[in-house]
Amino acid sequence: MRGIIDAHIHLSERKDDALIPYARKNGLRYNLSELLDLMEGNSISHGYLLSPPLDDGSPLPNEDVLRLCAKSGDVLAPIFTVEPEPQKVEAALVLARKNRGTVAGFKIRLGYVQVYASDPLFTPLYDFAEEQSLPVLYHTGDTARSNGSLVASHPLTLDAVANGRPELKMVACHFGNPWIHDVGELIYKHANVYADVSGLVVGGSKYSDRYVDWLTKSIGQAIHYSDGGNKVLFGTDYPVMTYMAGLKLVEGLDVDSTDRSKIFSGNHRRVFPS
Repeated sequence: MRGIIDAHIHLSERKDDALIPYARKNGLRYNLSELLDLMEGNSISHGYLLSPPLDDGSPLPNEDVLRLCAKSGDVLAPIFTVEPEPQKVEAALVLARKNRGTVAGFKIRLGYVQVYASDPLFTPLYDFAEEQSLPVLYHTGDTARSNGSLVASHPLTLDAVANGRPELKMVACHFGNPWIHDVGELIYKHANVYADVSGLVVGGSKYSDRYVDWLTKSIGQAIHYSDGGNKVLFGTDYPVMTYMAGLKLVEGLDVDSTDRSKIFSGNHRRVFPS
């Protein structure tokens, strides 16, 4: 398992990072030094860094993501979070143009913000992403907060965008959990839609083992339905899911070695810029 790529990493090194409780639960220090050590120890050659949420509900500024990626020695590449306000969309695009060749994609926090993927305010973002062949990642599925919108984060809301923009590379994060089979349909129907397996195993519940069994079986079924592992990306959601749990999840999928290799790194090379 050499050269694995992690499609979904969070980090801030700030005390108001809302993911600190997950880090503590997983026994992690949650800093750049630890992350790089864990990546090296688990044969992770490269990763994509996304803004974690802060305690006030806002995402870490994209400028901080750039700074952390630079400190990583280019082991990490930045994914810019885009919030659903015209001036914030424009600010993200200005920063992306300034960092053309460095920015590796964009993230929209469906469910945490009251917006749908098809909202016209994202038109300039989608235009730029298509022009630069950059992916747009979407939070899909369950929200970590009880006041999140499951209607907005349902993965089938991506269908309309994929219908209208077949050249836009789209990633349904967290495999739309618990709507895993719906994501199986999305990645089957649309050549430009992918899914990552990040943040799916948190642990600590009464039926954790049975849940992981269900999860592994469900993702495997979605892959079987969509005719192969060409559309699935390994990711952890560090610090939410540990590398041990994430690697074990993919190793447990009922797929052949060729598809497993694609999930670990081959598919990333088609989705993200080289």
